[in-house]
Amino acid sequence: MRVERAVDAYLRHIALERGLSDHTVAAYRRDLSGYATWLAGRGVSDTSAVTPALVAAFAAERASADPPPAASSLARLQSSVRGLHRFLAREGVADADPTQRLRPPRQPRRLPKALTVDQVERLLQAPSPEEPLGIRDRALLELLYATGARVSEAVQLDVDDLATGEILRLRGKGSKERIVPVGSYARAALDAYLTRVRPDLASRGKASPRLFLGARGGPLSRQSAWLIIRAAAEAARLSAHVSPHTLRHSFATHLLQGGADVRVVQELLGHASVATTQIYTHLTVDTLRDVYVTSHPRAL
Repeated sequence: MRVERAVDAYLRHIALERGLSDHTVAAYRRDLSGYATWLAGRGVSDTSAVTPALVAAFAAERASADPPPAASSLARLQSSVRGLHRFLAREGVADADPTQRLRPPRQPRRLPKALTVDQVERLLQAPSPEEPLGIRDRALLELLYATGARVSEAVQLDVDDLATGEILRLRGKGSKERIVPVGSYARAALDAYLTRVRPDLASRGKASPRLFLGARGGPLSRQSAWLIIRAAAEAARLSAHVSPHTLRHSFATHLLQGGADVRVVQELLGHASVATTQIYTHLTVDTLRDVYVTSHPRAL
């Protein structure tokens, strides 16, 4: 099969059959487009001509690029290529998988950065309660911290996903749904937004079921949500500490510090494996160690 056709078939597979998000499919498309271009530059136009040596050469060339790619980007690139060839082998298009011996790069272990409870309070109170968009922004921030939702999940929410006002239906990676409770502070902020702000925003554009709307009445985008978080962080003087996942990290860390079971936190975050959630337990253990060292008379 020609490489371009194989890539198109694989992208349809992960989008339609595996249900991966548009964002993930777009990332795979970029990776595989670069891979196809690289193969074409070496005279390879058919997947049957791809060998383990060619795949290894591609991975080595990308790893030694200047500037060097981030380990996470390189790992995703290799995952895209492995996924393509495994799909072709599984579908009987290829006799063998040339990526079987390809090993993903070691990624440095990085603990997620969480805000303190006081810093979260400052962030949540940064939007102006006197301005309509400030009320919307406060509702978004409160919801992110109350539920641990990803920004991409929050902007995809429909009004109907607020099933009773006390629970929320989130659609995570792979279109997997999970139910999470919504605390009283977030409910109050959402109620204020829904009654005082959203009707006016909705009247400015085409009818949309989305929970969060932009200034022109259309659905709020991921980029706009990120700008809202950045603006709140700057107003709270927390810009150096904040990333798109900061409130999600803080949600998980504060739950574990408060005594929540790691399995419960795994369910709330929508992690497929508890191993992903356990990175937060290391964060809380480090906090306990710091407190011990600074507080116990014979710790040092």
